[in-house]
Amino acid sequence: MEFAQEHHSFIQEHLRRRTGERRGRLERGHREAEKLFCQNVWWPLRGSFADLHPEYEVTDLRGWKYYCDFAWLTAMLKLIIEIKGFGPHVRDMDRQKYCNELNRETFLTAMGFQVISFAYDDVASRPDLCITLLRMVLSRYEPTSTPVHKTAPLEKELIRLAYRLGSTLRPVDVERHLGLNPRTSARKLHSLSEKGILLPVQSEDNLRTMRYTLKKDAYHLL
Repeated sequence: MEFAQEHHSFIQEHLRRRTGERRGRLERGHREAEKLFCQNVWWPLRGSFADLHPEYEVTDLRGWKYYCDFAWLTAMLKLIIEIKGFGPHVRDMDRQKYCNELNRETFLTAMGFQVISFAYDDVASRPDLCITLLRMVLSRYEPTSTPVHKTAPLEKELIRLAYRLGSTLRPVDVERHLGLNPRTSARKLHSLSEKGILLPVQSEDNLRTMRYTLKKDAYHLL
C-alpha cells in the first residue's frame, strides 16, 4: 500500500478512537514536521504504522497534560519520539520552558519511557541519518527486525560496549561485561578485527594485539 493512503488510514483510525481534546490535539498537532517524519523516516524503516500513536498524551512532573509527537508502544519498549524545530525549541524558547522540557523528558524516562528527539532539519534534509539512528535504537529490542545488517547480536553488543567505553576495547573488558572466559573474549575481538569492524592496536613490542578500536562508522552495523 502506498504511503499516502496508509498514512491517511493511520490518522483517521486514531481520530475515530478519540474524543474531546485528544481528538482536537491530533487534528491541530499532526502537521508538516510530524507528517514528514512519517514519510521520510518511519515509513521507509518500518513500512507500517502498527503500535505508533500520534500526538500521544502523557502527564508531566507537575501533573499537567502534555502531547508528545509520537509514542511507539510495544511489549518490549515504550518509546517517545519528538520532532524539534530550531525555532520553537531553541531560538524562541525562554529559560523556564527550557527547564520544563528537560524535566519532562527526565520524568518520562523515570516512568519507563525512552525519549528520543530528531531535529526537523534532519528529518527534512537528512532522513537517512534519522533512519540509521532509529534503527540502532529499535535493534536493541527487535534484533530480527532489521534484516539489512547481518551482524550477530553478540557482535552488536561488543560494538555498543566499545562506544560506551569511549576508548580501546580489551579482552578483559569483554570478560567483565559478558562473563566470557579470556580465550573466548580474545577470539571474539579477533573475529571482529578480521571483519574490519575493529582495528588492532599493537603492543609496544609489536608482537601482540591486546587492544582494539572501532572503525569510524561501526554504528551502521547496529
